[in-house]
Amino acid sequence: MSIDLSPLATARKLLITAPLRPVQGRRFQPTGFPDLGAAVYDAGDQRYLLVESPQSMANRLENVCWDAATNELVPALRGLAYVRVERSGAFLTSSITEAHRLNSPYILEGTDKAFFERLRGALGVMDDGPIDRPLLAKTLFLYDTASLIHGIFLAKKELAGGRLRVARALSSFIEAEDVRIAASGGVKNDHVNPSGDTGAGFGNVPFHREEFTAARISAYFNLDLAQLRGYGLSKPATDLLILVALYKIRALLDGDLRLRTACDLCLDPDHPLQLTPADFTLPTLDQLSAALPIAIAANKSELAGTTVVAFNDAIGKADKTDKAKGKGKGK
Repeated sequence: MSIDLSPLATARKLLITAPLRPVQGRRFQPTGFPDLGAAVYDAGDQRYLLVESPQSMANRLENVCWDAATNELVPALRGLAYVRVERSGAFLTSSITEAHRLNSPYILEGTDKAFFERLRGALGVMDDGPIDRPLLAKTLFLYDTASLIHGIFLAKKELAGGRLRVARALSSFIEAEDVRIAASGGVKNDHVNPSGDTGAGFGNVPFHREEFTAARISAYFNLDLAQLRGYGLSKPATDLLILVALYKIRALLDGDLRLRTACDLCLDPDHPLQLTPADFTLPTLDQLSAALPIAIAANKSELAGTTVVAFNDAIGKADKTDKAKGKGKGK
């Protein structure tokens, strides 16, 4: 099945606003930060709330591509390039599940240097002079396709002096408008010794809780089409990147938006998606699942598929003294 991407041919960005609502009731729990709490802010005459951050949404957009039960890409995306790390022949991690993708220490810092040398061989021509962006994009497409969607920073000095980086082409966040605090509370009950030492975990412990209500909750997606085209890849490769990004968005919206225990959201059936360009319609998950294997096959010669790296080095805890100084060191 082919998907008509022609409405995006001259657009610099694809912008999507997806109205959401709680699955039940009106209250929801936003993301929280240790030194800040909930991210509440004012804009104009309205009070807003960051429900889910761009960093967290990037992780969620990757999670929909990964089958945690089999430690493999979901069927529709099989054949895309990524690096799989194995320990004693069993799955350990991957460039999809790692926070820093190919820059993961499990990929680049182990004693198995075969893949690292392959990268250095491909990118070593950029040790001096400006970065060859098309070459970088072609190499990333070959070994870790989604890094051209989610961005990457190859910080190792052996790889062009640590200058190789790609910004996110797909970004997202969830924001609530006209928010109000819904305060509540409870008690952790100790039916054995209600008056026990609470510092040691005994006794009854009352607590307060803050959730929120909102007039509107929206998920925002920004796909930088100009950046994808600027990689200098072939049209089939660029189209594949667009289809993968659309799959991520649709799979997230149609799937599990239970962000936290008390933050279970879904698409608002009373309000349609808003897209710019307006003449483009977000394909269904079935349409994307049918189109992607065809698009992957069309790029087969440019995709390395699954690259396996062995990491059989010792995995130790960081030295707390060095870690406090910013010099984490394995034992």
